[in-house]
Amino acid sequence: MKIHDLHPAPGSTKKKTRVGRGIAAGQGKTAGRGTKGQKSRAGASIPAWFEGGQTPLHIRIPKLRGFRNINDIEYEVVNVGAISAAIEDGKLVADGKAPITINADTLKEIGLVRRDRLPLKILGDGEVSAKLFVLADAFTKSAIAKIEAAGGTAQVIEIPSEPLAALGVTVETAPADNG
Repeated sequence: MKIHDLHPAPGSTKKKTRVGRGIAAGQGKTAGRGTKGQKSRAGASIPAWFEGGQTPLHIRIPKLRGFRNINDIEYEVVNVGAISAAIEDGKLVADGKAPITINADTLKEIGLVRRDRLPLKILGDGEVSAKLFVLADAFTKSAIAKIEAAGGTAQVIEIPSEPLAALGVTVETAPADNG
């Protein structure tokens, strides 16, 4: 037996149907694609989720897509326990009787905060042993309680809602003219 003598067993293979070869072949004219429409054209491959251009089901239904609160503020958060650990490790040093000043810049220097462009929020997880003066955009109630219990101060940085006058300038309000 030689390689040119090998053939598949009878009935094990079937010739591919050649469509679009005339009416006598049985698959002429529309070649099994039906009449008209996107799927009858050449190059038609439509994804299973495609809905003809209308808004798809997975976008129409809000389930599992989450909710974005436009009033939500993203904070850079630090626990008071992490600040105390940094003091114990010697990253922050006390100047004797004065409290240690903590703000976003000092926390970034010691590596507790990555992005100082975000507002800073102090959380109350952990214990405070040193006297601290903490400046931040927001505090939790437990953080304020622990800082003040250790003899420190928690100061909220407030952004004025209206422009302030320059130093040394007195602003006079003119009476309203109702005439």
